[in-house]
Amino acid sequence: MTADVTLSQVGQIGVSVKDVERATAFYRDRLGLRHLFTAPPGLSFFDCSGVRLMLSRPEGQPHGNSILYFRVPDIQAAHGALAGRGVRFHDAPHLIAQMETYDLWMAFFYDSEDNMMAIMSEVPRAKQEPVSRSQEEHKRGH
Repeated sequence: MTADVTLSQVGQIGVSVKDVERATAFYRDRLGLRHLFTAPPGLSFFDCSGVRLMLSRPEGQPHGNSILYFRVPDIQAAHGALAGRGVRFHDAPHLIAQMETYDLWMAFFYDSEDNMMAIMSEVPRAKQEPVSRSQEEHKRGH
């Protein structure tokens, strides 16, 4: 008998880097992530609100990289602050999609190892107040 196994929570994300020391300084000093610890052979760990980020040199053949999307409350302010710290952006914050209750904004940047990363913000949409019949008539001058 096999147990039903479902995966739902990410505990750690690994990012391959060419220079672990340089990348550690970038993620700590420019992005402001909390550095947890370093470990041999050339591993560096950070806390991303409960998800651990591991920087390491690639093992074996290099392969594709995943993009990390960092959630921020104010994408314009985050873009300005990160750019002010020397983060190299691929593009400015821009609207990706208009959802029912929020607008999804993103801006892509490069880390010190040329891995593409992103900041994202789900900006709440203004609620449309239902207009009563008497308000509509009042607008039309009735």
